[in-house]
Amino acid sequence: MDKMNQSSAEAGSGTIALRYLSKGEAEAIETELLRDYKFGQQQLIEIWGQACALAITKAYPLSSLAKKQPTVLVICGPDQNGSIGLVCARHLRMYEYEPTIYHPKRSSQSLHQDFTVQCEKMDIPSLSYLPTEVQLINDAYNLVIDAMLGPDTDCANIKEPYPGILVTLKQIKVPIASVDVPSGWDAEEPSQDGINPEVLISLTAPKKCAVSFSGKHFLAGRFLPYDIQKKYDLNLPDYPGTDCIIEL
Repeated sequence: MDKMNQSSAEAGSGTIALRYLSKGEAEAIETELLRDYKFGQQQLIEIWGQACALAITKAYPLSSLAKKQPTVLVICGPDQNGSIGLVCARHLRMYEYEPTIYHPKRSSQSLHQDFTVQCEKMDIPSLSYLPTEVQLINDAYNLVIDAMLGPDTDCANIKEPYPGILVTLKQIKVPIASVDVPSGWDAEEPSQDGINPEVLISLTAPKKCAVSFSGKHFLAGRFLPYDIQKKYDLNLPDYPGTDCIIEL
């Protein structure tokens, strides 16, 4: 029985199953948060970015890192997922990790540029290019955070420099933690030949592509108003204590 059908069966047997969102449902929820609940775009990105950083600290505590320096490479695309990656990097710096940011493409969005300035003011370094020699990445970093391409990406029409970066990410040996939807994956379905993250951090609610994800899966959605949770039958889990993330 696949996980979606299993979810329905569990719901029928009295266990309420977590809802996996379609791309359209995720977009509708975000639109409602911005339009009806008066959340700001910057506010949402800050909430998600900090939650991503906390998930990284749970999955990869400083004491568990293999290298002497707690180095982390954060790959930030030009759109919203990239902005979330920038906030994540800033918070990781506060948590005593040593992030380095790589922008495959600079963004023209003022909000993204503001988050970039915040990272620069925190003395977080940036790479001018991503090494194609994967051993250089393996040697320099404990893990890679993939905040490159998000759920809005048209996976059938990914243009350079992203295909080349995805090839590199498929070859590296250090673990990858992806934000919301792994880069190169369709939000609606699992990837057969894409990158293989060890950790996935779903935002608001998990997307359909995460149904069969077998790695560590975190959810950052505790801020979501109850009316929206009810309207979309999200069946979000009970978060422990005052945590803003939960491992699924």
